[in-house]
Order: sequence, then structure tokens, then C-alpha cells
Amino acid sequence: MRKFNIRKVLDGLTAVSAVASASSAAQQQQAGNRETEIQETLQSEHFQLCKTVRHGFPYQPSALAFDPVQKILAIGTQSGALRLFGRPGVECYCQHDSGAAVIQLQFLINEGALVSALADDTLHLWNLRQKRPAILHSLKFNRERITFCHLPFQSKWLYVGTERGNIHIVNVESFTLSGYVIMWNKAIELSSKSHPGPIVHISDNPMDEGKLLIGFESGTVVLWDLKSKKADYRYTHDEAIHSVAWHHEGKQFICSHSDGTLTIWNVKSPTKPFQTITPHGKQLKDGKKPEPCKPILKVEYKTTRAGEPFIILSGGLSYDTVGRRPCLTVMHGKSTAVLEMDYSIVDFLTLCETPYPNDFQEPYAVVVLLEKDLVLIDLAQNGYPIFENPYPLTIHESPVTCCEYFADCPVDLIPALYSVGARQKRQGYSKKEWPISGGNWGLITQSYPEIIITGHADGSIKFWDASAIMLQVLYKLKTAKVFEKSRNKDDRPNTDIVDEDPYAIQIISWCPESRMLCIAGVSAHVIIYRFSKQEVTTEVIPMLEVRLLYEINDIETPDGEQVPPSSTPGAGSNPQSIVPQSHPSTSSSSSDGLRDNVPCLKVKNSPLKQSPGYQTELVIQLVWVSGEPPQQITSLAVNSAYGLVVFGNCNGIAMVDYLQKTVLLNLGTIELYGSNDPYRREPRSPRKTRQPSGGLCDINEGTVVPEDRCKSPTSDVKDNSFSRSRSSSVTSIDKESREAISALHFCETFTRKADTSPSPCLWVGTTLGTVLVIVLNLPPGGEQRLLQPVIVSPSGTILRLKGAILRMAFLDTTGSLVPPAHEPWREYNVPEDKDEKEKAKKRRPVSVSPSSSQEISENQYAVICSEKQAKVISLPSQNCTYKQNITETSFVLRGDIVSLSNSICLACFCANGHIMTFSLPSLRPLLDVYYLPLTNMRIARTFCFTNNGQALYLVSPTEIQRLTYSQETCENLQEMLGELFTPVETPEAPNRGFFKGLFGGGAQSLDREELFGESASGKASRSLAQHIPGPGGIEGVKGAASGVVGELARARLALDERGQKLGELEEKTAAMLYSADSFSKHAHEMMLKYKDKKWYQF
Repeated sequence: MRKFNIRKVLDGLTAVSAVASASSAAQQQQAGNRETEIQETLQSEHFQLCKTVRHGFPYQPSALAFDPVQKILAIGTQSGALRLFGRPGVECYCQHDSGAAVIQLQFLINEGALVSALADDTLHLWNLRQKRPAILHSLKFNRERITFCHLPFQSKWLYVGTERGNIHIVNVESFTLSGYVIMWNKAIELSSKSHPGPIVHISDNPMDEGKLLIGFESGTVVLWDLKSKKADYRYTHDEAIHSVAWHHEGKQFICSHSDGTLTIWNVKSPTKPFQTITPHGKQLKDGKKPEPCKPILKVEYKTTRAGEPFIILSGGLSYDTVGRRPCLTVMHGKSTAVLEMDYSIVDFLTLCETPYPNDFQEPYAVVVLLEKDLVLIDLAQNGYPIFENPYPLTIHESPVTCCEYFADCPVDLIPALYSVGARQKRQGYSKKEWPISGGNWGLITQSYPEIIITGHADGSIKFWDASAIMLQVLYKLKTAKVFEKSRNKDDRPNTDIVDEDPYAIQIISWCPESRMLCIAGVSAHVIIYRFSKQEVTTEVIPMLEVRLLYEINDIETPDGEQVPPSSTPGAGSNPQSIVPQSHPSTSSSSSDGLRDNVPCLKVKNSPLKQSPGYQTELVIQLVWVSGEPPQQITSLAVNSAYGLVVFGNCNGIAMVDYLQKTVLLNLGTIELYGSNDPYRREPRSPRKTRQPSGGLCDINEGTVVPEDRCKSPTSDVKDNSFSRSRSSSVTSIDKESREAISALHFCETFTRKADTSPSPCLWVGTTLGTVLVIVLNLPPGGEQRLLQPVIVSPSGTILRLKGAILRMAFLDTTGSLVPPAHEPWREYNVPEDKDEKEKAKKRRPVSVSPSSSQEISENQYAVICSEKQAKVISLPSQNCTYKQNITETSFVLRGDIVSLSNSICLACFCANGHIMTFSLPSLRPLLDVYYLPLTNMRIARTFCFTNNGQALYLVSPTEIQRLTYSQETCENLQEMLGELFTPVETPEAPNRGFFKGLFGGGAQSLDREELFGESASGKASRSLAQHIPGPGGIEGVKGAASGVVGELARARLALDERGQKLGELEEKTAAMLYSADSFSKHAHEMMLKYKDKKWYQF
């Protein structure tokens, strides 16, 4: 792991002790008693940081490989990442340190190893026989650029083609170069006057390992005799070659060209192709050549015993198919199927029954790696249906805009979401099992349910089951379906704040216990959802529109407006208050022609059919005010026990009763403080730390704040200024530096210093570091809740921290977390009988907070985390008991109060890349690790911590990286990870009948050791390539794993081509430890022992 920053922790400890010593005697006395009661169990040794798993589609893929015996798929990317896939649930991520693009991957079939070739001209050998694959050897080419590699089945000699047109040979066991080189000029001799270009293909004749087919980019193909070191045949064509493939009998091969043609050649007829095909060319009359098409980038030629061979190719479409999607073409006999893809094709591979190139291939599927998807096509079924992809590769179906992570959810949630999500599945998939089925699952040591929610640019929300380091989609919700879609750009109103993605999700607030969901979107809209298992049709979508202003009207009296309590919200004495509209606005412009009172999106006015799952309860939209668009929402909270949702932006705060569908609170941020100006807002620095001079205490308690203050249309908001009469100077503040609402938290706690019992309230945090408390006076439950108004009033409590407030939470006297009150989930769309109604009347919201009957001496702690510091404040006294300056030079991006090992802590991720945890309530630093710097806003937007030491962020636009900060999880990780390599017996080789006439009639095989070994070919030039031993370690796990796995990580991978058959299954890993020295004893026997089993065939 990265080194632990002990200096920072020591600084933190001194800060804590300094704050503690500076506390007043009275405060110490009060907190002292509590401290002795709260035993903090978390220590530094409970924390360790490591990456666990990476989910999602590999970002910017560049290479593909498949092991047909192990049934493992490998994908390389442009950033040097390697993703390995086995059966659903078995996945692995590795990274090349250089970050260079992967240009080619080659499995050592059924050996538990993989060779990667990178764009920086390095080759790497990966050991896949350990849970975290590691590089055993690397080879760096200095003078030549690698363009193509080929490793014959059951060979230890890797052919490496270069840009200069030469072929070098690498021993994959020792990762050293052979002295045997095929030089380009020797290969083509006088057949061409110019350089033939880079090597684009190398393969050995399936029936004769001594003959090597070499494809040069310019169009020349050479059949090279390895023993005589000269070319047998040269095939020249005037079109550039992209790929070459053999017929399994070794008498024909096929080339794909840059003009969209395929040429089939007979090996012994080099003068002209046996056949030329233009799969997508228009056949012209008069025998003229077809029009040229786009290049065929790859072709594969696969034979079947029972019927015609398959020719499968990518590219080759005619140039007049403008706008046509990328295609894979499957030619089988006389039929040609053109399969359209959603994204461009990076590579494809045909999956065949046999690993032997000299047998009938019997293809059964095609893996197509697209730019942003992985598709598997079933070749055995009519119409070539695709397989249903079991991997979680659709995270990026629409770009992720936010995400939330919930560990330790109620156990009935995942089954409930799965049951409604199962109805959303597409039909028409192949009936067969997913063919990539290698590897084994790890042990499940974590038993708690975990859910990840992702919000997307198209307004969709996906719920994922993330339990036990796996990931699968449960349910998808489309939030945009409540809005009218504009059919074309001209039709679109000019009310959009954003040009693209007007439905994009910005904030998700979810209560797992009650299943209430609330989202805030980019068009300043909020939607509240209830979960139901019943389908319903909503005749009219409930809707509210809210005007949220920043500036204040000129106030005639310093006391401000006082509105007497009233039984109906909004019926106050203020003549300017308006009732919220529950229908689309009619007023679209104010008296001076400015856009006014219109929302950005139009809610559908036709009935909406809502499937089982999340169903719209209420849509709230902020409206334009006098030509100024509504500002995007910066904070959101929902509470099922209170039936309230609250949201804020840089203009102010609004609270809505979603049961009664009314606006309860609508205030500009400055109005929250009351009429006394809390700050002297000086023009030079709106963010300067100021001392509050007053509070909300001048507003009568128990008042109903007018639910919607309609400002005069002529209010001067065009220059984003606000004016205050009598008490303040006129200041111009940008939207960016306005005091925005940055954190909201419903809770049941002490609202004022004099309180003797906790009561429901809302804590509001702002970007200027202020925390304000609003008291909620809720009517009784049952029918009364729907008839009587909720009364909201400011408490006068104001707290201050440095930096914007990020997170708030509450602890009880024992130091345990007090979660917000919630109502248990129940089915709303089923009529209740009388007994149920009686129960509903008596039903109290579930709350773990202390009840009012407890003794007066009971108190709580408020934990408040800002961008710069954290404070623990004792309630009701409001004394700051503990304080910790988290960072001086950077700022906290995400702070979460989470449970771990039956205790709780504060976890923070800083913009400088540090992940830190602090004990609660004392804020002792427990962990400080430099993890990753903030390289882009995507990480800042998606990073989140959750319970049990889990965290995640979007590491690329398509992938989620999960990590743990729990030492226990780090220790168990090795067991939880799946195994890629499993002992499988290699299929029998084709019977001897295939070898008749081979190698001059005898059954002689090519002894590659004799040709390429040092004794025969000498040593390669030292300056050509440099060998680098690999670390061979296990990344991210404490040291190397114990036992044989650890030994394997340090041992050389002995890839004997001929060896002993292991009798015992238990000896499977021991076989890996055969050293390079033992190889030489068996090399000469290699090809002579066809009857014997190989050592890796258990």
C-alpha cells in the first residue's frame, strides 16, 4: 500500500488536543462526563485502504483474446488496462504500469498465462494462476516497433513481427530472444523493388509447423520454410492486406484487403488468387470489376464437418452506405448475414470447439468487441441471435452523472427491486448458456446486502445489486417519461437551462427503509417516487411550480413580515403570496417582456401508465423569474416519516409537503437569517469569513412562512444583484459566490439551547459554512396528517464552520448514530381495510432518536463536516466539544458518517487525493492515505463512502472502481476474489489420419528447440531488446498471499511443452513451480510424445 502520512495525523492530533484544551471549564465538565461514557472502539489498526474490484465495460478497448479450453476472455485497453472475464461473477482487472495501449493479447492456451504486446514495444507475460494476476517477465524492444505477434498452440516460441518487416522469436519461458531472425529482405528477395511494409500477419500452416505464413501490409504474403530459412512461395497482390486466415487443412488461406475484397489463395498457386470476393460490392454488368468498398479489417475462415465453412468479416461496406452502422458479416454457404452493431467494431473472435488449428473448427459463437459494448452472437441458431450478456457492462448506457452507495440495506430490498426489474428484460436472446464460463467464484465472506444507484444523463436511474464484490442490474427507472418530449429543435421552448440532456440526474436522495426516492435534475426539477408492486394509471401527474429568488424586496419595517398561524398553508396576510400552481403555467412573460413564471420542462397532461416499481408521486419545478432561469439544485433531502422533501440552490431553499402537495417554505438564502443582516457583505470578497450579528430570532416562533413569495416582475434581477434597504450596502454577487444551500438533514434533535426534549427539525448547511435549524411542527398521524398543515418556523440557532457544509449527522449519548426517522414501506396502491386504517392512525414513524419522555439530562451530539473542518457539537448546549481541521491547503470533496466494526466514523475524500477517517465523537485521526489526486470532475461527482468500510467512484466514463478502507475486508479479499485458472484437461488432438503426408509422409514434427535454441541460432543482439523481470507479486493484498499461491507469485512460470502427466489433482499448482532448468531436459522429447498427456492436462 501507499505510505501512511503520519505527519498529517500527528498534526491532526495536536489540533484536537489544542481545541480540547481551549475549551471552557464548564464545557469540559459537561463533555467530560459524556466522554467517559462513550467508549470509542475504532483504532488505526481497523483501517487499511485497497482497491477491491472494478465493474463495467473496459474503457477504450483495443485488443481481445480468448482461451478456448479455459473459456476465459481477455480485453486490453488504450490505457494499458487488462480485464479478464470468466463465468458471470468471475472478473479481474490488472494494469500495465506504463499505461501504454495494449495492441495484442495472446493466451498460452490452457496454461494459465497470457502475453500482452503494448504500443511502447514491450511484451509482458502474465501469470493467471493467482487470484491477482501478476507480470512474470517483460521484454522491451529498443530498435524496432512491434506490430503483430503469434504464439502457436502448445509452443513456447512466440513470433514477433515488427514495423520494419522483420520477425523475431521469443522464448516465452525465459522471455529471451532467439538468435533466429527472419529479415524482410530475405523474405521477399527480388519479388518487390520497395519495402513491403510492416508485418500485419504471422501464422504457421495448420498441417505443417515448419511453414510460416507472413503477411506484409503492402499486399505481399510469403510462405517461409523455417528449416531451410528461405521462402517457399511469394503471393503478391496490389491491394494492402489487413488480415489473413487459414483453412484448417492448410491448403488454402484467405486475405482481407483495403478495397473491400477477399482473396482466397491455393498454397501452391502463388501467381494469382484462386477466388476474389467483394462481399458488399455491387456486381456491375459487362463483367466489370465491382466498385471498391471500405477496407475489410479482419476476416476469419472456420470450417465445419457437417456443412459449408463460415467466412466472418468486419468492415467492407460500400462507400455509398453513409450513416450506416458498423457491421459484422457472416457468410455461410450461399447465405450472407449482415449484423448491424451499435458502435464501431474494435475486434472480433470466432469461438470454436477445438483449440487445434488442424481440425474442423466447428464455430459456435462470435465475440464482437465494440467501442462501448461486448456482443456475443450465436452461430448455431437461425437468425444469429445474441446471447444475453450477464456481465454488468451497461453502466454507461447513458453517461453516469451521479451515484450513491448503500451497504447494509434492509434484506427485502434486493428481491423487491429484482422482481419489478425482471419484467423489464428484453426478449429474443439465444436460448444457450453464456459460453464464456471459465474460472470459479470466490468465497462469500460478506453477507450484508449492498445497493448502488446510478443517475444518468438521459434521466434514467439504475439500481444495482453490489453484494459480495459482484454487480448486477436490478431495476431501471426512466424519470423523463413524465415530461413532454420536444419532437424537433424548432419545437423546443427556449426555457431549457441546458442545450443537451435536460433530464440529467444531479442528486439522488433515497430512504431504503421506506423505499421513498427523490431525484433532482439539471433542469431545476425534483421528482418524488413511491415504490409499488402494482401497476397504476395516473390520470393527472401531480405538479408544483416554485419561484425561488435570491434578492430581497425593500422592507418597510426592520421586523419584517409577520404572518399569523393559519390553518391553510399560503393563506397568510401577505398579499403577494401566491398559491403554488398544480397545473402548467399560463403566464410565460412578465410585463416588460421577460420570460417569467415558466418551468424548463413541460409535464405530460395525458394519463401516465406506471409499471410496478417506482411511481411518480409529485413533480416540482422551479420557474423562470423576470428573465432569469432557475438555478440548478445543489442539495436535496426527503423524509418519509414527516412526508416532506426539501431542496435548495444558490438562490434559496424550498420545502414541500408531498402528502398534501403544498409548498411549506420558500425563502432566499439571506431570508433564512431573518431581517438582521448576518454578514456585512463587502464588495471585495463575498466569501470572506464573517461573524453573524444575529439570527432568525426576530421572526416569531410558530409562524407559517408564506409558501411562495411572488416578487414584482420589475425586480432588478438581470444583473444578479440584491438590494437591502436601511441596513446594508448594495453589493453585486455572482451566482457562483452566492450563499447556496449545500447540505440538508432531517432529524429529531434539540433545536435550541433551552430545549428539554428533541423534536423534528431540519438542519440546513450553506456554502459559507453556516448551519441553521428550522423547527417542524407536524400534525398527528393518520387522516389528521392530510388535513392539518405542517408548520415550519426558524429556531434562531446558527452555527459556523470554515468552508461549505457537506454532511451532518447526530449521535446519541452512547455515541451511536441516530438515523433520521422513517416510515416502514407499505403498499400504497392496495385499498386498506378498517383494521389497517386503525393501525395507520396509531402508526408512529420509526425513529431511533430519544423520545420526549427521557430525562432532561439526555443529550445528543451533532456531527458537522465542511470542506475544511469537522465539529462535534453537544446538544442542547450547542458547545463545540471537538473540532478537527481536516485540511488547510485543499478541500474535502466528500464526507460521510459511516458505520464500521459496530462503531462509527467520519470518512473524507480530499481534492488533494487523501482519504481520511476520524473517530466519533472525538474526531481522532485514524487513517490518512494518499490514494488518488482529483484528475477530473467525474471522480468528485461520483465518489462516495458507505457502511462497513466500502467506497466507490467512477474511474472512467464506463467503469466503477470499488475500494475498501476496512482492514478486515482487505484481509478477506483474497478469499472473496474469484479464480481465473481451473485445471482442465486439454482435448484430444485430431486422430493420426490428419497427419498422412505431413512432413514428407512421415509423422515427423518440427523441433523448434533445435531451430531457435541458442546452440543452433546463437544469441540475439543485446541491444535489440532488454529483459525486465516482473514483480510477480499480488497487488493490493497485504504482502504476498501465504502458502502455494505466494510461492507461485515468486516462482518462474515453467511452461514445459512436453512434460509429465500429474496423477493427482492436488498437485495442480505445484506443477507451476517447475523451473526453467527442468525445461531443457524435456524440450527434445516434446513433439515426439503425442501419445503422452501434457503436464498441464490434469
